[in-house]
Amino acid sequence: MLQATLEDCNPFVEIFNDLDYHIPVVSTYSGPKRPGRAKPKRSGLFITFEGIEGSGKTSQCHHLATTLREHGYWVIETREPGGTPWAEQIRTLLLSPQNQLPSPEPLTPETETCLILASRSHHVTHLVTPALARGAIVLCDRFSDSTLAYQGYGRGLDLTRLRQMNRWVTHGLTPHLTFLFDLPVRQGLARRRTAAQQNRLDREPLAFHQRVRRGFRALAMHHRRRIVSIDARSTFEAIAQQIFHTVSPLLEGLTQHPPSFESPDR
Repeated sequence: MLQATLEDCNPFVEIFNDLDYHIPVVSTYSGPKRPGRAKPKRSGLFITFEGIEGSGKTSQCHHLATTLREHGYWVIETREPGGTPWAEQIRTLLLSPQNQLPSPEPLTPETETCLILASRSHHVTHLVTPALARGAIVLCDRFSDSTLAYQGYGRGLDLTRLRQMNRWVTHGLTPHLTFLFDLPVRQGLARRRTAAQQNRLDREPLAFHQRVRRGFRALAMHHRRRIVSIDARSTFEAIAQQIFHTVSPLLEGLTQHPPSFESPDR
């Protein structure tokens, strides 16, 4: 009879210190509501952060997580590719500069896509879906829109096929809300050049990143009810205020204290 704590999740917690990861367990149905029973909590809230390289989405994702925790909400902060130990291993393969890969052959667009979808399948199955079932707010740095923008618009792969494959690995999971951080490509890449480390995508040619940006903007036009475009040239404080103002109406009924994580046989 075991009870998992945050310390029990190590060494995975050490993989990325800025993410709040717990091993979730799906709650089970306990029968119809009886008189006198407390009103059940609603299912969770899934918010994703998208944008080109250097758009500032990661910093704003972390800031929103901190703000929501200060208000007492249960927040899971995660990312793609990644989010689970297996998915983090795939992330390393995907984003390592070419000269650091185990083989000199470049990744084909198809191979790149399959790795991303494998990572997403594990992430959704073992983290995102169980956390949402227990009422958590899940904030994810990149999700399926990035696949359409990077592998579809950027690499030129078929968008219809990508959508079908994504629905397969996510079982149709769609974010409740997506923030798209938009700014000129040259400005975003200039920000990335100041980063301590650059990944494989940072080194793609300018034309690739321009196609990706056009892809994100096309997705925002097509999904106007879900995707909120953010002018990433604004100040950090102004963007943070806009995000919190947008999220606030969605918070009613959400879990404000993380439930304990217990092994299924407890």
